Amino acid sequence: MLAGYDTLITNIALAVILAYSFHVVLMAGQLNLGQAGFASLAAYTSTLVVPTEPLFGSLSPVLVGIPVGAAVGGAAAFLVGLPVLRLRGVFLAIGTIAFGEMVRVFMTNAEWTRGALGLRVDKWLTVDLAWIVVAVLGYLFWRLGPSRTGRAFAAVREDELAAGSMGVDVVRTRMTSFVASGAIAGVYGVMFLYFFGRITPATFDFSLTLGGLVTAVLGGYLVFFGPVLGAGFLTAVPEIQNALGVEAGWIHPLITGLLLLAVILFLPGGLSTLVARLRPARVRPDPGTEPDGLAPLPEPGTPIAELRGLGKSYGSVQAVRSVDLEIRAGEVLGVIGPNGAGKTTLVNMISGLETPSAGEGEVLGVRLGAPSHRFAKAGLSRTFQHSKLFDRLSALDNVLVGTHPVTRSTYLRRLLWLPSARRDERRALALAWAQLRRVGLADRAHLRPGALSYGDQRRLEIARALAAHPTLLVLDEPAAGMNHVEAGELAALIKDLAEDGIAVLFIEHNVKMVLDTCTRLVVLNFGEVIAAGEPREVAADPKVVEAYLGAEDEESEHV
Repeated sequence: MLAGYDTLITNIALAVILAYSFHVVLMAGQLNLGQAGFASLAAYTSTLVVPTEPLFGSLSPVLVGIPVGAAVGGAAAFLVGLPVLRLRGVFLAIGTIAFGEMVRVFMTNAEWTRGALGLRVDKWLTVDLAWIVVAVLGYLFWRLGPSRTGRAFAAVREDELAAGSMGVDVVRTRMTSFVASGAIAGVYGVMFLYFFGRITPATFDFSLTLGGLVTAVLGGYLVFFGPVLGAGFLTAVPEIQNALGVEAGWIHPLITGLLLLAVILFLPGGLSTLVARLRPARVRPDPGTEPDGLAPLPEPGTPIAELRGLGKSYGSVQAVRSVDLEIRAGEVLGVIGPNGAGKTTLVNMISGLETPSAGEGEVLGVRLGAPSHRFAKAGLSRTFQHSKLFDRLSALDNVLVGTHPVTRSTYLRRLLWLPSARRDERRALALAWAQLRRVGLADRAHLRPGALSYGDQRRLEIARALAAHPTLLVLDEPAAGMNHVEAGELAALIKDLAEDGIAVLFIEHNVKMVLDTCTRLVVLNFGEVIAAGEPREVAADPKVVEAYLGAEDEESEHV
């Protein structure tokens, strides 16, 4: 019954494959528009290696071309990605569009491609093979979503700075998605060639890229079959138009544009948003279940960080100057000072977000100046002055990202259904649930951060940081926006963490909380340490009173 629709069904499959090449980069928050170039390179290269006769009697020669196309597209994406992945947003899009145009011009002027005349080949692609490739891609993305790698993609998409601080190698993650996009586009190029039997440089122009992007955005990236939804909807429009006998050429682009506009305004995650809302909640482990296999923390009092003559300047502005500091396991070290004293700059250097201009030091065996994900893997976890939660992920998924430094990659094992992958995912879930319970948010695990109060958002960020099983926890103004009851609960939590052996370094303007919680206090003013020692003694230091605490006379507990 479907015999007369082979061409239509195969076209849908090809549209899905092209959309998957956009799907994988959208998952990681990138806008790569170079797919036409990758597809063109792969298609032309395949003509040099694909046999002209069936393989082993009946197998399609395209079975040779598909892996060749994936290899060519992936290799090209890697080479292009080395320079262009330094760009972000619209600049990345422009850079990849330029690559696609360069490929088109090259193919037009190359002799072996026959220029604008193009190449002709035998048509070897069947509808069955096209949909087998779609099924394989669907399976790969289905197993990717809930894996550690899938969570890394989502974290990079939401906030690269926070993702790096959670232990995600942002550069590697972006490159992985970029290469995967190029490989899938290469597969598309080969299959397109051996389905239609002819290509020219103009075949792979910007309109092809635009069509694939629209399909991917319409379908969405929140579920693995988003490209199938997008391709199905866009294909249905002209078919319905033909069935009704309407021949106006403007109807298809108009409806497509309206659908895309509606998705952008009301369903930013695409049509897959509707499906994602139907997902069942993750099973909560037994309250008595504790994650195992975590490395022991250092003995209390063990030095874990040492800074010597640390400085940071921005042009002529010296934000931090000549700071000497030692941090020991199990202590609560408070850093206070007036606004602009250099507190956040200091902890940014300690956690790898800023490179020192002067001085040196090590934190958990990692030299200052290394990327932030290396500090996270060594055992440093942090929160931010302005909350950096992943807004489109649930509270539980936010905390699951925090487990990245203490869990192993599960994607390849998930593809093979190995029991060890399931065990590792259960371990990550147990760790995430344990931290949500610890901060009192277990009953709100299914909510997104935007549905939580400000105080709960701060607690969620702490839970995410604790999920990394840190040796050193850096808290940047964790009590900001909390009332006195919430601040008291936070102080109690910090003391419990120190008793467990975690070193806590926190910046805070709630002076009463600092004095009641810290075992040691450091005061900064104009980037310099003006006092350090036991909290009550430091608070009584005349230099500290003059520079900072004197402002407390007209306030109750906060500066």
